[in-house]
Amino acid sequence: MNPTTPFTQPLASVDPEIQAVLDQELNRQRTTLEMIASENFVPHAVLEAQGSVLTNKYAEGYPGKRYYGGCEFVDIAENLAIDRAKKLFGAAYANVQPHSGASASAAVLHALAQPGDTILGLELAHGGHLTHGMRLNFSGKVYNATA
Repeated sequence: MNPTTPFTQPLASVDPEIQAVLDQELNRQRTTLEMIASENFVPHAVLEAQGSVLTNKYAEGYPGKRYYGGCEFVDIAENLAIDRAKKLFGAAYANVQPHSGASASAAVLHALAQPGDTILGLELAHGGHLTHGMRLNFSGKVYNATA
């Protein structure tokens, strides 16, 4: 086998079993309604962007002020996202970096609440998340969480 094959061939050729699993998951997503925001069905263009070569690049920091080199194209993409968010929300500033619900929850709580403030979250069994006041998470240690 050519050692470059995994880098140039589509997944269906390299690993048909995993491709079959992905196809089954796509069908599941197309035929069900997810009520968890982080599991929403996204447009194909979003999947393309998230599965792009930008996935290979670690880009800690802010555009133009990264901790690693080789971020010039990530900076362009992030600046586009920032400009679009500012325009969409009529804002002077925007940060588009949180990559998960946990990061977003932390950003919101740190921005809007003080240590010891009471926060309300759902129990995990009722659709809540670990970052909504669970004792093992920062939100349950720093804030007075209730459900």
